[in-house]
Amino acid sequence: QVQLVESGGGLVQAGGSLRLSCVASGRTFGSYHMGWFRQAPGKERQFVASISASAGSTNYADSVKGRFTISRDNAKNTVYLQMNMLKPEDTAVYRCAAKKDDSSTYDYWGQGTQVTVSS
Repeated sequence: QVQLVESGGGLVQAGGSLRLSCVASGRTFGSYHMGWFRQAPGKERQFVASISASAGSTNYADSVKGRFTISRDNAKNTVYLQMNMLKPEDTAVYRCAAKKDDSSTYDYWGQGTQVTVSS
């Protein structure tokens, strides 16, 4: 069982930056593939970024490439999402999720943190 807790959200002006953190419980964090997703009001959940268990591989949605960076610190059981050049359309609840590298679905989800970007 993995429990995930996000933090770092808030209100920021367009063009600004935020860094989200997601802390995982348990001693097996380093074996999990981690992802960030977001959901805006009235819209479907959207994939944002992911990172493999070893941090050797990352993937990004086209809408955030070049602006967002996902990273992890396995010693701290934490995955980060550095968000730069934020746009109003980035406004959403951001959630982190965990799955085994060979799994097709994310099994564990955090509650989410709100990111609001004002124009």
